[in-house]
Amino acid sequence: MSTNFQLISPFTPSGDQPAAIDKITQGLNDGARHQVLLGVTGSGKTFTMAQVIAELNRPALILAPNKTLAAQLFAEFKDFFPHNAVEYFVSYYDYYQPEAYIPASDTYIEKDSAINDAIDKMRHSATRALLTRDDVLIVASVSCIYGLGSPDEYKNMHLFLQRDADYPMEEVQRRLVFMLYERNELSFHRGTFRVRGDVIDIFPIYEEDKAVRVEFFGDTIDAISIIDPLRGVVLEDVDELTLFPSSHFVTGQENLQRAMHTIKDELRERLDELYTGNRLVEAQRLEQRTQFDLEMIAELGYCNGIENYSHHLTGKPTGAPPPNLLDYFPDNYITIIDESHIGVPQVGGMYNGDRARKTTLVNFGFRLPRPWTTAPCVLMNLSSGCIKLSMSPPRPAPMS
Repeated sequence: MSTNFQLISPFTPSGDQPAAIDKITQGLNDGARHQVLLGVTGSGKTFTMAQVIAELNRPALILAPNKTLAAQLFAEFKDFFPHNAVEYFVSYYDYYQPEAYIPASDTYIEKDSAINDAIDKMRHSATRALLTRDDVLIVASVSCIYGLGSPDEYKNMHLFLQRDADYPMEEVQRRLVFMLYERNELSFHRGTFRVRGDVIDIFPIYEEDKAVRVEFFGDTIDAISIIDPLRGVVLEDVDELTLFPSSHFVTGQENLQRAMHTIKDELRERLDELYTGNRLVEAQRLEQRTQFDLEMIAELGYCNGIENYSHHLTGKPTGAPPPNLLDYFPDNYITIIDESHIGVPQVGGMYNGDRARKTTLVNFGFRLPRPWTTAPCVLMNLSSGCIKLSMSPPRPAPMS
């Protein structure tokens, strides 16, 4: 596994590029938090950034304003860094209708969505790479600032397998269920496992054409193999392997129990406010919905719209942003915002639109009011270095 960025290109920097590379690299080494690189289309800004990443040898987040541009950048950086972990992280919805309420017509719209399986795999591959490698470059859309499961929980819920280690089959199966893998003997696909005699086949959520076969002799792991999930042919034998959960929102039982208590406490506080204000319809609506969610969490470990309780599940202080992709990066990563004259205002716009929708839901008793976002430009404050690429002088980001 490579730990250094290796830039592969038949071209060398020319024109203004060497000076730009030196200045940006020096600025980041000196602790500059924001730098701007201006250049017309076709001036080689992407190649310049690839040179900077290779020079600094630090994990990088490339933020693009839309999926099309993100896909183009992903392909280009894949060519530049074929031996490193170049990943793609965008919204995985083919269709998404957010939960909303329209007071003027008393219309409630339920959340509805269709998830793209291929993009879901790539998102899991991105978070896995961040937790297992140092040479990671992720091309993302503004989706990266939206809530994701806690990186600590995601990391702690992993399954480590080692050849010749004592690990009973029943315990491995139980651990896989806790990691939200589904046992399925008929259809072997991503996020499932099957048991045949002394053999467990596992299809990792972040793989597309590789699965894992674990063979036991009694309570001892006798062999670990990478297999072709379609043909069952062994591709490679390994001595050890780490598997990560099937969902980013996986949570341990202790945290679930604690979260349920804090949700109940907040529900009581909010109901007191609503009853005091003689808002009986909103109070009844909120109590019914929240109690149903609590029952789902208690019985199944999750509920529809569980992201609305991220504040309770993570135990973060009031006003802190929920975990997102940025929390999976190490402290020394750099952020590059392509087309920043579009991307920076977009971050603020997405935040403000999302907040307005959720404020309406809270006011009319559809959701608990616990705040979990601080500022629209949280992205700018979490990176140790930010480079903005633009064709024109960047405009200031809208503030809330």
